[in-house]
Order: sequence, then C-alpha cells, then structure tokens
Amino acid sequence: MAQRATGTFDVKLAPLDSSVKAEENPIARYSLDKSYHGDLNATSQGEMLSGGTPTKGSGGYVAMERVSGTLHGRKGTFLLQHDGTMQNNDYHLNVIVVPGSGTGELTGLSGTLQIIIKDGRHSYDLSYILPAQK
Repeated sequence: MAQRATGTFDVKLAPLDSSVKAEENPIARYSLDKSYHGDLNATSQGEMLSGGTPTKGSGGYVAMERVSGTLHGRKGTFLLQHDGTMQNNDYHLNVIVVPGSGTGELTGLSGTLQIIIKDGRHSYDLSYILPAQK
C-alpha cells in the first residue's frame, strides 16, 4: 500500500560549464543543492541539464539528484530522476525514485514525487512504497 510524504524544499541552482554552446536552443548545465523539510528530512545534490527554445515560456530539463536523510524516520539515501517540459508556462514534470537505489533503512523504496510550485515556494508530495523493516 502506497504511503505519502509531504513538505517543502529549498533549492539552489548554480550554473556549470556546458559542453554545448549555441545561441538558438541553448543547453545549460546546473548543480542542484536542496534541503527537504517535513516528512522527508533530507539534503540532496545533483545535476540538471536544461534546454531553451525560441518560444518564450517553453523548454525542457532532465536531472538526477542523490537524496540523503530520513523519510518518516527511516534513514538512508536514494536517487531521484527528473524529466520535465514547459509549454506556454505550463509545467509537466515526472520525478521517480530510481528503482533499486534505496540504501540503509530505505532499501526497496519506490515511488514518484510531485513538485508543486506556488507563489514562488516549492513543496513536494511523495507517493511511495517501502518494505517493512526487518
């Protein structure tokens, strides 16, 4: 049975050098540093690639992040894989827990994470399955 974890997060993006240089449809690379608060009390680090388009309000991104902390009190790490698009300022995001990436008390974790951006603030809703502890 799926469980839910909710809360807020802070994110810091810092530009990194990209191997692709272009004025039209540019590809940018960023480092990610996040702090999760709430049911998921963790920090994460990762990298993101984004692609811009000539159409304002449209683009895409992919990212990987390594999350380390506690989920409802269970300690460990796991990976999140992101892919997203924006068209006419409308976001379509897909974030999943990478299968088999859970460690420690989070071994066996699977699920999806919804990112909510409202009034400039970020929150999350993680729907997950985690085997019972032995």
